[in-house]
Amino acid sequence: MKRIAVYCGSASPADPVYIEAARALGRSLAERGIGVVYGGGRMGLMGAVADAALEAGGEVIGVIPTLLVNAEVAHRGLTCLEVCETMHERKARFTELADGFINLPGGTGTMDELWEAMSWAQLGYHADPIGLLNIAGYYDKLIEFWAHMGSVGFVRPQHQSLLLVDSTIDGLLAKMAAAQPVVPIAQLRREQL
Repeated sequence: MKRIAVYCGSASPADPVYIEAARALGRSLAERGIGVVYGGGRMGLMGAVADAALEAGGEVIGVIPTLLVNAEVAHRGLTCLEVCETMHERKARFTELADGFINLPGGTGTMDELWEAMSWAQLGYHADPIGLLNIAGYYDKLIEFWAHMGSVGFVRPQHQSLLLVDSTIDGLLAKMAAAQPVVPIAQLRREQL
C-alpha cells in the first residue's frame, strides 16, 4: 500500500490512550513508507496522526472542505493540503488517493466515513482493505453489531470479511496486506441469474 486514508476524530478525549494510538499509527505508517491521507485538521486524533507522521518524515495529504478551513482548523504544515467544497468531494478524494482505509476512534464523522468505505467496497467502487484499529475496546460494540448484521442477513457472508479488525497496528497492517477483494454485489447478482 502506498497511501492509507486514516479516519479519526478531531476531538481529544480525556484518556491519553487515544492520542498515543493516533501518534503511533502516524509514526508507524511513515516508518513503513506509507503516506497518510486524512481530513486535514490540526486538532485531536487527526492532528496527532498528521504530526507524528510528519515528524517521522512521512507524506501527509489533508483533504478538507472550505467550511472547516474557514473555521481555522486546517493543518498548515502538511505535505499537501487540498481544499474541496463538500464532504462528498472529500470522501471521494480519500478513495482516489488511498489504497486502504484505517479507522481510529472517532464520532459521527468517523462512522460516516467507515460505513461509506464499507458500502462502496460492497458495491465495487473500490477494492481496498478497510481496517478498524480497536483501541482500548472502543469498537467492541460496533464489531458485535457488524456480526449481528451478518447473522440477520443484511450483510452477505461474502462481505463479512470486509471489516478487518485488530487492536495492534502491526496486526492490522498485516491483515490489510493479506486481504483479498470481495465480490461486489452486482457481480454476485449476475452469478445468481
